[in-house]
Amino acid sequence: MKHFYKYLVALLSVVILLSCSRKKNTFVTRNVHAVTAEYNAIFNGDVALLSGNQELSTTYRDNFWEILPVERFELKEAILKPNEKGNPHFKRAEEKAAKAIQKHAIYLNGKEYNPQMDEAYMLLGKARYYGQRFVPALDAFNFILNRYPTSNSINEARMWKAKTNIQMGNEEGALAELNELVSKEGLSEEDLADAAAIMAQAYINLDTLQAALPQIKIAAALVKDKELKGRYAFIKGQIYDRLQMSDSANMAFQEVIDLKRATSRTYYVHSFLSQIRNFDYRQGDTLALTELLMALGQDRENRPFKDVIFHETGNAYRIMKGTDSAVAYFNRSVENYNENQPLQAANYGTLADINFEQANYRTAGKYYDSTLTFLEENSRPWRRMKKRLDNLADVIKYEDIASRNDSILRFVAMSDDDRLAYFTTFTEALIAQAKEDSIAAAKSKKRTENNEFYQKQSSKNNQGGETFYFYNSTAVAYGRQEFKKIWGNRKLEDDWRNASKAIAAIGADELAAIEEEGSIASRTIMDPATYISRIPTDSLEIDSLKRTRNFAYYQLGVVYKEKFREYQRAIDKLEGLLGFGPQERLILPSKYNLYKIYAILENAPMAERWKTDIINNHPESRYAEILRNPQTQLATDASSPEFKYKALYRQFENGAYAEVLRLCDEYMNRYQGNDIIPKLELLKATTLSFTEGFEAYRNAINFVALTYPQSLEGKQAQHIYTKVLPNISSPAFTSEGSGYKIVYPFSIDDAEKGSDYLTRLEEALAGYPREKLSASRDYYTSDQFFVVVHGLKSPMGAQGFGETLAGLKAFKLEAPFFVIATENYRVVQLHKNLESYQRNQAVAEPSPLQK
Repeated sequence: MKHFYKYLVALLSVVILLSCSRKKNTFVTRNVHAVTAEYNAIFNGDVALLSGNQELSTTYRDNFWEILPVERFELKEAILKPNEKGNPHFKRAEEKAAKAIQKHAIYLNGKEYNPQMDEAYMLLGKARYYGQRFVPALDAFNFILNRYPTSNSINEARMWKAKTNIQMGNEEGALAELNELVSKEGLSEEDLADAAAIMAQAYINLDTLQAALPQIKIAAALVKDKELKGRYAFIKGQIYDRLQMSDSANMAFQEVIDLKRATSRTYYVHSFLSQIRNFDYRQGDTLALTELLMALGQDRENRPFKDVIFHETGNAYRIMKGTDSAVAYFNRSVENYNENQPLQAANYGTLADINFEQANYRTAGKYYDSTLTFLEENSRPWRRMKKRLDNLADVIKYEDIASRNDSILRFVAMSDDDRLAYFTTFTEALIAQAKEDSIAAAKSKKRTENNEFYQKQSSKNNQGGETFYFYNSTAVAYGRQEFKKIWGNRKLEDDWRNASKAIAAIGADELAAIEEEGSIASRTIMDPATYISRIPTDSLEIDSLKRTRNFAYYQLGVVYKEKFREYQRAIDKLEGLLGFGPQERLILPSKYNLYKIYAILENAPMAERWKTDIINNHPESRYAEILRNPQTQLATDASSPEFKYKALYRQFENGAYAEVLRLCDEYMNRYQGNDIIPKLELLKATTLSFTEGFEAYRNAINFVALTYPQSLEGKQAQHIYTKVLPNISSPAFTSEGSGYKIVYPFSIDDAEKGSDYLTRLEEALAGYPREKLSASRDYYTSDQFFVVVHGLKSPMGAQGFGETLAGLKAFKLEAPFFVIATENYRVVQLHKNLESYQRNQAVAEPSPLQK
């Protein structure tokens, strides 16, 4: 009988297992697979998806400088590599969904019989969506829409499909899908709220805020979740702000405030701050405004938001002209940095602007530099801030030079007694400060030792069962001694801490500092002679300091005038420069710039003074000509820098390199401060590549790039230095080439002979029109030039053609020549290494005619 039951149980088990086959549509099959899928794979997948969403919520940071997205979901630009893994929770959710589909789907004759499969595909699509695999996610949602048209998840699938399309940049497709969905009857309020929110996001992405506004209103009105209600209401207020409807925006923000604790504290606090940004400072109650800001800053619940509260407080004081208070609050916002990079960038940027407005350019430059570290590189705000910093670079550079050299020259001009008196006072201050630092260090060390002692005593007391301080006689004695060291001898009476109650006594720390004072005073850095010995005495060094200081003053005058319109500062620098008796080339442009500044300031007497000075003392200068004939079209006049540059460039094209270099230097001295200077510098650099080779060219290009970074020529030079020069820096020769040349070397002493040879060569080449050859005279060095035949295809062909030319008796082309690849010819010209080439290459054999 026992064996009968055993066999019966085994038989029933087999029958049940066979009945659960996914190839059969039976009651048992449907229910077993549905229950197993729902309470195993799908349940675990939902749990993983929920964990992943919670993790996203804790790590996601809203950027309140932009309109918030309706969904707290950050699209990361990084693309995962094959071996990398994304969020493990979403990965697990996707795996569970796939497992449910693979093991529990009952798809027979074009129909799915497991009622849980639409839920499995929804889970699959959501997991892929949050894992930023949008195309596979779209496939999952489309699968539900196509295979399960009667599913109760059909509306949800359409909305998730629309969300996925938005993430893929297909806002039009998402709107078409959702407009069709909301046009149907029977949608629940929650579905309408979700659909409206998604449509609002699509319109926001398309920058169609007018169309987004009614949708976000519907979403905020219908959504039941208080967290989302607060978010949607805040977004509504942001849209009103962008549409410049401040009153409506404030009402929307008030809706968030009225939710109080029912919504996120983040939206609650930022709603107050958004209303403050819309405050009317002309008609509003500024006292109530400051009280509100103080209350927000002092509320303990707002501690995580101190950075943004202090920032807005600073903005309010800045608008109310309380600059000192504004700076203090911006600094407090910086100190309470809470990983909000845009806010920190705004803090530093505003502090930079305040210093810029106060003409503290060096400090402003430091703040602009700090701002860049909190901005995304190459973004529009980053480029704008970088431009401001670059504009300040010259001011900071030349102010430092002027300040340093002025200080040194001031000491140079002092008498020996004055120097000694100055540095004696300076070193005495250093000794006093060192003494104070020594006392502070001794006290700090004592406090550390005391803390360690009390900790040890407390530990011993606890071990021995004693818990009260005065039960330990050792601790009491030590404490009495420390009290006397810190407070001195004091009577036991009221108000004993008053300074007047102290009985004079020197503490051990002061005694130690007094003992050390002798050693401090004996240090080299405390000796006035150390500093006096560093003052330059050599006349050449002093002259160099003066020239550098004078040029810095001139540059500052021009920069303050041209870039910042700080005319008084420009006047101070230029007039100060003229008072130094500067080098000749700086005098005339300084006077002309002073004339222009006073003319701008409508100070006619001073403008006339400088005009008369230039005309009387520099009558032959271009500046005098401009002042005598202000209506002359000097851009086309032979004396204008533009005309000179064009003529100089023509000389460059004709190969008159020595003359071009000479005139470049002459014009740069003559037109100092003019916009033509960067053009001349770049032309000079290019000319040096022909006359002196690669190293001189690289140095000159680097000079242009660093000296004139804001000009077009400076940017072009920077591009050449970083992109072009690395590709041509090698002096190595190639073994093959795509084209070849025949080169006839000539000494510069035989210039006339070379010119005649070029003429005969061009006449000879005219007899070979099919070969499309040409000839030229190329500069090599100041002692040598080449006559070159271009357009040959092979080294043997070039060698043979050279011998053919030498055999033409009528043209007398018997000068020695060599064949070189076009690529190697460029190397020879750029690096001036012809001798190296000739050592490493086979020299063409002379023809019988040459012999």
